[in-house]
Amino acid sequence: MLPDAGRSWPAPAKLNLFLRILGRRSDGYHSLQTVFQFVNLYDELRCAVRRDGELRRIDPLPGVAPADDLCVRAARALKAHTACSLGADISLLKRIPMGGGLGGGSSDAATTLLALNRLWRLDLPRPQLAALGLTLGADVPVFVMGRAAWAEGVGERLTPIDLDQPWYLIVDAGVAVSTASVFKHPKLTRNSAPVTISAYRSGFSGNDCLAVVRALYPVIDAAYCWLSEFGEAHLSGTGGCLFARFEGYESAARTLSLLPAPWRGWVVQGLNHHPLLDD
Repeated sequence: MLPDAGRSWPAPAKLNLFLRILGRRSDGYHSLQTVFQFVNLYDELRCAVRRDGELRRIDPLPGVAPADDLCVRAARALKAHTACSLGADISLLKRIPMGGGLGGGSSDAATTLLALNRLWRLDLPRPQLAALGLTLGADVPVFVMGRAAWAEGVGERLTPIDLDQPWYLIVDAGVAVSTASVFKHPKLTRNSAPVTISAYRSGFSGNDCLAVVRALYPVIDAAYCWLSEFGEAHLSGTGGCLFARFEGYESAARTLSLLPAPWRGWVVQGLNHHPLLDD
């Protein structure tokens, strides 16, 4: 048996600590600036190597077709890229809300690449895995590279950055936001001026998607107003999850205890390193 057989592979969520849209590119994507920080809210992946070369998702996500499953797509991309003869049975314990702007699908794809790179004994370097991950989604490379980062381009040009690792309260109002609908919205701000890392460290914040998301999703607007009563509320990515920073675990937990039903929340800590960074 391989030494990593039966192992659980963590896939952390991320927050966009700010998000700025600088313009639309000729390929239809948008040029962005953001800061990614991981948090200790995890999905858990398990992979069992198959000698027959077949790739199977043994616990499909409800409402997600196999062709759209990012774990399966990542495994297929790695297998095709390396001409590996092996396959895998893939299962996933899902905790990160889907469509919440926390990068769960991208993180699952990145962890699939990292796990199968090890289990199939491919030994591809992380930059090569990150380039492969970029074909699956703009947020995949930061999870592969494994460090909190200042990001530009579509999110793939990464500069590692050391941040405070505070406690956050994440609020999920139960609405899955369509990223495409946000980026297609005519009122989306697309011409923000770029900022510098120095300006960010001096306190710059904000998310250019926030106004559109609040207008499109009244429930998220209500959750934003509620969370703003306790701290500076932020939208992660295109949402719909919101977050606020707290001075300590206890104050975040007290606020979580007041969260109106049926909204969900998590008290999490910011992380500068992916748990598989040194794996």
